[in-house]
Amino acid sequence: MKGLTLEKIEKAVKGKLYHASEAKTDQIQGVVIDSREVKEGYLFVAVKGQRVDGHSFIPTVFSQGAACALVETKPESDVPYILVDSTLQALKDLAAFYREQLDIPVIGITGSVGKTSTKEFIASVLSEKFQVLKTQGNFNNEIGVPLTLLRIRDEHQAAVVEMGISDFGEMHRLSYMVKPDICVMTNIGLCHLENLKTRDGILKAKSEIFDFAAEDCKAVLNGDDDKLSTIHEVHGRKPLFYGMADTNDLYAKEIRTKGVYGTEAVLKMENGEEIKVSFQLPGKHMVYNALAAAGVGRILGLSADEIQRGIEKIQSVGGRLHILEANDMTIIDDCYNANPVSVKASLDVLNEAEGRKVAILGDMFELGQNEKQLHYEVGTYFKEKQIDVALFAGTLSECTYQGVMESKSATECYYYQTAEDLLMFLDLMVKPKDTVLVKASHSMHFEQIVEQLKKEKED
Repeated sequence: MKGLTLEKIEKAVKGKLYHASEAKTDQIQGVVIDSREVKEGYLFVAVKGQRVDGHSFIPTVFSQGAACALVETKPESDVPYILVDSTLQALKDLAAFYREQLDIPVIGITGSVGKTSTKEFIASVLSEKFQVLKTQGNFNNEIGVPLTLLRIRDEHQAAVVEMGISDFGEMHRLSYMVKPDICVMTNIGLCHLENLKTRDGILKAKSEIFDFAAEDCKAVLNGDDDKLSTIHEVHGRKPLFYGMADTNDLYAKEIRTKGVYGTEAVLKMENGEEIKVSFQLPGKHMVYNALAAAGVGRILGLSADEIQRGIEKIQSVGGRLHILEANDMTIIDDCYNANPVSVKASLDVLNEAEGRKVAILGDMFELGQNEKQLHYEVGTYFKEKQIDVALFAGTLSECTYQGVMESKSATECYYYQTAEDLLMFLDLMVKPKDTVLVKASHSMHFEQIVEQLKKEKED
């Protein structure tokens, strides 16, 4: 980590360095909060979690070669450490300091739906020209973002950072660390309504990404979104809008879905050039991700051929429209998260499948006071689709079940109080040759349903 010495870290985190007078100019090789990830020359940040206190691992990390520990309480042995009031705040301060030393383009991505998929598209495109670091997994919050920034090394030429929030002020703090050169916003949907209340509230909170963006930053926004389309300038510059409508700077035409096995489209660029793309991820909504990636690619000087290759190399991310073949069935694993917009998009994908189609849906959380009505409306959406069977589990999903029944949809549907109850009857509800969608908020643990569907083949 170029230039990140203990001496500089001490100053950046406003702490006090002890027992490292001879090593204070040594360069740190990495920064982690997980003791299992400590390597020679690393800085270990001792975070007090709900279940585990990182301070209890101090002896272990030094036996693994740690150079120093960032702590809130003095260790029992005379090891090198930096004492601070809050290690979590110090982690964020250190990330902000480190970001200022970097001279590579940093792309920040936010939005209600599609952040992770858009991140993957952008990273895949940029990898055609640059060495790219991207957010891993769900490291998109006030712990994950600083850890992502601190993973950037000398060989990286661009970074793609996912930024997720659930309340006002969070994006402001993330923006202070990330200081994005390019800001990508996917949409303003119905997420985190418990704190943000309305879509206007979500727009306000998400727009905090601009607070510490570079003065010459470029905003890449979904122009089909009625809220994002109201952003006319960012730091005095007009955003680059993308979408399906030909009024956008970048838009898509000739979109063709290949069932659950992929999508084709022609991307019309700002200069009039056309890029024909074909990728494995299903769903019209994935074309938005491709457009965002094309826009970022063009800003950073990629050619049409590089953009096309990057898009066509994209692979699905586990738990997000991941297509599996098991037990002579096609499984659409989309159980990482859920909200009304993403559930409807997944139902659109399922609707394109051939043969018998089964939807297994669970509760959507953090939807605020209208959560029951929003679940009900997902149920009424089934009337527009040709889905054969629907299985629902969870307290709120009873409203989805009612929506299906009261809309007089042709879908045969069943309701279970819990995912465990549903699992008991799963083998009776699905058949060989079925296409099965599995989707719910992450805390519903619907991955156990996916595992059960996969396990049937092994048995």
